[in-house]
Amino acid sequence: MKKVCFSFVIMVIALIAAGCGAEDTGTSEDGEGLKIVTSFSILGDVLENIAGERSSVTYIVPIGEEPHEYEPVPSDFQAVSDADVFYVNGLGLEEWLQRLVENTSDVDVVEVSPTIDALPLEESDGLDPHAWLDVKNVMKYVEVIRDDLVERDPDGAEIYVANAEAYLQDLQELEDWIHDQVTTIPEEQRTIVISENAYRYFGEAYGFDTVGIWELNSHEEGTPGQISRVVDIVKELDLPAVFVETTVNKSFMTTVSNDSGVDIAGEVYTDAVGLEGSGAETYIDMMKHNVDTFVSGLSQ
Repeated sequence: MKKVCFSFVIMVIALIAAGCGAEDTGTSEDGEGLKIVTSFSILGDVLENIAGERSSVTYIVPIGEEPHEYEPVPSDFQAVSDADVFYVNGLGLEEWLQRLVENTSDVDVVEVSPTIDALPLEESDGLDPHAWLDVKNVMKYVEVIRDDLVERDPDGAEIYVANAEAYLQDLQELEDWIHDQVTTIPEEQRTIVISENAYRYFGEAYGFDTVGIWELNSHEEGTPGQISRVVDIVKELDLPAVFVETTVNKSFMTTVSNDSGVDIAGEVYTDAVGLEGSGAETYIDMMKHNVDTFVSGLSQ
């Protein structure tokens, strides 16, 4: 995992110390609610669905970059310092940023994943952070966020509870839809092959095996041996398609595709929602896109 140099840390500490001297209103720009910052776009979308117009929500890691290895800039720490609360996924995803924030700011850092039955990493110590790729886990995120917002901003409790209830209903509809869609894929073809083995939660929830060239983007990745192993698996299983992620270098899966003779069926969203106009701008839309891509590729 990338490390922030010592001089940068000192600069950040100085910046946040200056920012903490400003008056903290504890409200959003319209004078109500909270100023909320979260780590990445998927969690930002979940929070916006709960906070609604009551509280402002921003996120740190830009769309198109992946949170495992993102290097923060001073304005990121200033944004967190100015916030009322900083929501993070946890499970080791933002460990680098979370540690710096806790050491340099008084902002509360809240992990949204304490009720998740986390999967251990298979090849190293630690936990797989990609719990959001199982919709039921995001429903647990919603409950944690709702309860924390109500406690922090009791005047907005009615809004947060109503928004959370409506969003939970939408997520349940998404969950039911995914289960219906995956039944159209022959069971012997329900294997997702991708660069980072990030779909283990998805696989356990919806009946897929998953294979990655590497396990986690913050670890060593893309070696010839790793690629060769995946090529052999694709050939052995006679899979009709493999996939690439929007936030990962596509050259590795291109090599797998070329060496195995199996086409890349499309891009899926793992660590970020899509840019405006992509059709995957929200968590729900990104999950629908992913499932449609898997169904189209693996049903051949």
